[in-house]
Amino acid sequence: MIGSLQWIVYLVLTLVVFGTQLFALVDAIRRPAGAFTAEGKLTKPIWLGILAVAAALGFLSLPIGGPNLGFLGLIAVVAAIVYLVDVRPRLQPYGNGRGNGSSGRPGGW
Repeated sequence: MIGSLQWIVYLVLTLVVFGTQLFALVDAIRRPAGAFTAEGKLTKPIWLGILAVAAALGFLSLPIGGPNLGFLGLIAVVAAIVYLVDVRPRLQPYGNGRGNGSSGRPGGW
């Protein structure tokens, strides 16, 4: 009984981590490339590479018969968290790059 509960908790946690990594990757894809360099961050292709590797490691960490990546999985989730708490807030004023009426610069219209 306890072992099953532990496995369920581990499954839920790895799904949350993988979802966070996917969210960060999709968010970075939607941001305009110029916003990254305008805010003094790494370029968009570099962030996409980092987040794609993080999402791949997150997928491989899922407890569905794959390897337990341990420390690599931890590094992968840290990369997604760094994007979400440091880079994403700085890119928010630039919109999401989908032509939503924003001029692509802070200040909107």
